[in-house]
Amino acid sequence: MKKLLIVLAVIFILGGILYSLSAGRYNSAIILQEDAQTAWSNVESAYQRRSDLIGNLVKTVQGAADFERSTLEEVIEARSKATSINIDPSNITPGQMAQFQQAQSGLSSALSRLLVTVERYPDLKSNQNFLNLQTQLEGTENRINVERNRYNEAVGLYNKNLRIFPNNIILGMLGNFEKMTRFKADEGAEKAPDVDFDFK
Repeated sequence: MKKLLIVLAVIFILGGILYSLSAGRYNSAIILQEDAQTAWSNVESAYQRRSDLIGNLVKTVQGAADFERSTLEEVIEARSKATSINIDPSNITPGQMAQFQQAQSGLSSALSRLLVTVERYPDLKSNQNFLNLQTQLEGTENRINVERNRYNEAVGLYNKNLRIFPNNIILGMLGNFEKMTRFKADEGAEKAPDVDFDFK
């Protein structure tokens, strides 16, 4: 009887230790996963703000007499394409990320062409509403960069947590935890052109 109690006590203690290790690692993985998904939501929010500002910018530019219609149409089309791509933050694949980045890069290029074209319209360059929107866009571009970096940091913590021993074994048995995809610089981004928002 005494031996049975000892065996049961040892089993109970070992079970408690295994449960504690498993639950702690599982909960940590969930927290890091949620943090990374929240960081992605913040990235999307920053891009949405940019999209809203571009919409206002287009409306302001449309009011200028004889403004190049093709340039505006490019921006409107690129904006529509960029806002049509929705990504599930719990399952971001490299392909989805590449598609998202390609659409956002297309919008950035169209916006750059629009701002260069504005140089030929002195009345528009001095329009206070237009200047305010440019300032807000510049701030939003900075915010996008900050949020993308925060997302990459959150994904890095989550991915490292999945790969370290014994997490890789325990989490592999406990749940469906997949490595998350980081933002990568677009090809040729190291040679990105400067966009001058100062039209004074």
